[in-house]
Amino acid sequence: MSTIITGEAVVLHLRPASFVLRAVGCIIDYLVYAIGLVGSLILLERLLSGFDSAAARALVIALVVLWLVAVPVTVETLSRGKSLGRLVMGLRIVRDDGGSIRFRHAFIRALLALLEILSLFGSLALIVSFSNERGKRLGDMLAGTYSMRERRGKVTPLTVPVPAQLRPWAELADVGRIPDVLAGRAARYIRQAPSMAAASRDRVAVELANELRPLVSPAPPPCPPEQFLLAVVAERRERDYRRLAATAKRQQQMRERIHRLPYDA
Repeated sequence: MSTIITGEAVVLHLRPASFVLRAVGCIIDYLVYAIGLVGSLILLERLLSGFDSAAARALVIALVVLWLVAVPVTVETLSRGKSLGRLVMGLRIVRDDGGSIRFRHAFIRALLALLEILSLFGSLALIVSFSNERGKRLGDMLAGTYSMRERRGKVTPLTVPVPAQLRPWAELADVGRIPDVLAGRAARYIRQAPSMAAASRDRVAVELANELRPLVSPAPPPCPPEQFLLAVVAERRERDYRRLAATAKRQQQMRERIHRLPYDA
């Protein structure tokens, strides 16, 4: 997962797409472009039979440029990084800062795709993608973009109670200094713990508890590491829920007041 901090200090957690997903989406796209190119060439042959050979070659080159450069650039620009293949695979091309791409980004990517995907059958793109954590190909590196996974599986809410023996401590504990990334790791551990091997489960619990203890005050009473993680995750979730519920209530009251004014203020 890739973490990006925007100019407004908002933390975005984006998931770069794997090479396999990108390759399947690319194959779908270029199959469509190839069908369009072949259809255009067949139509051109029927319409321009007996035409001057030089003019025919120029038109063929123009059609190739149209379907392999102009069409991909137009599709990516208008859809802000989407295409048919990416729509099927749940992907989107975004800038390095997480924003939508523009014509410049799409144009650079399409030009480099002629070399690294079409001319070299994707071998260069494969080699380059293994050299960076976001799986970028050469066109992405020059354009400042990468492929992001938009589609996510359905996640059931994590509803775990605070262990009874730790409830008095959890109600008074300061858990506000825990970073979101670390809290997310603890929540994923709680979700996956039942399916983990006993040795791995204990080891990960100890590691996470050691990272969390310096960020929580007062220190928890003696307890197993997993119980400590349960208490922290559950209490943090409850406080976030109460805070969001209070914010939503204030916003609703404000909307009702605005809609009343000035009639019965």
